[in-house]
Amino acid sequence: MKKIFSFSVSLLGSSSFALASIPFGIGSATAQEAKTTQGTAADLGVMSISLKDAIQPNFGFQGALQGAGTPNQAGIGGFLPLAIGDNSVFFLDAQANANFADYNNYSSIINTTVAGTTISTSSRLGYRFLNRDRSWMFGVNAGYDSRPMATGAADTGVNVRNSSTVFYQQVAAGLEAASNTWSFNAYALVPVGTTNAVLNSVYQGGALDTYGLDVAYSITPDLRASVGCYYQSGDLNNADGSGVQGRLAYNLTNGLTVGANLSYDQAFETRFSADLKYRFGSNGYGAPSNRKQQPVVMSIVQALSTTPSNRDVRVHDAFTPDCWICDDFKMVLCCEFPKML
Repeated sequence: MKKIFSFSVSLLGSSSFALASIPFGIGSATAQEAKTTQGTAADLGVMSISLKDAIQPNFGFQGALQGAGTPNQAGIGGFLPLAIGDNSVFFLDAQANANFADYNNYSSIINTTVAGTTISTSSRLGYRFLNRDRSWMFGVNAGYDSRPMATGAADTGVNVRNSSTVFYQQVAAGLEAASNTWSFNAYALVPVGTTNAVLNSVYQGGALDTYGLDVAYSITPDLRASVGCYYQSGDLNNADGSGVQGRLAYNLTNGLTVGANLSYDQAFETRFSADLKYRFGSNGYGAPSNRKQQPVVMSIVQALSTTPSNRDVRVHDAFTPDCWICDDFKMVLCCEFPKML
């Protein structure tokens, strides 16, 4: 617990330092570059934009392939601005996803395969604002995520019995900053309630605390690359450690984005996943005809209404010796009270 707390403090401290230095470091360089190559923010019309006209509710669908502790899923979601100021927005973003079985008998949670179909939810309340010259957006968000999880066979060749459906939930928080070129996102995912549960006669499953920082760069107005690091830990202890991840995202058309993700840590090893998101009602400043003419306008306005990332409850499993030796009749009692039998 001390290790988790120390890491969290360190991460938040580093994130705060990075965010605080943006206007004087990266932000200054970016502003200077924009001024010399594209004109000032006023020349591009950024200052004259009314956020009440530019920021509109949007909704649509999203889907993703399984990753490190996350399921195959598809669902609907939406962004709702609750209050819009001259340079700020207070918003709600909510999603509901159908979670599907793991593919090719390949476990997304290390050993036990996810089975069946369950419905997970995710919600974020957030506040975002622009700096004085509207060259950077800063924000904070927090919310709640839930994940029922049905389980099936193990992909290790071990025969398991009494597969069960379990329920996990977490609270989450994030800090973010974005310009037309760079973006930073620091986040924390903290399981609450029942964090460990018996999955079957051999394995237990646990939700992971995850703390991370992602840095993204816009290679072109349509192509964005990001790299990040994270630290994960759980009560079962066998997945504790740090990892790295990378992502490429491409905007195919206004509102439609595809992404490819690659991650590595010692518990899940190398994991590849892909995702797709489409949002109806994207504002006109993101239209293809405007992207080439006003990239700064497009990026800053879109940043104010972008869907927050890192929404999944991440789960891993671990071998449970006490459950292995139980028979069917005593399995549940043995797994929950091994020292009493």
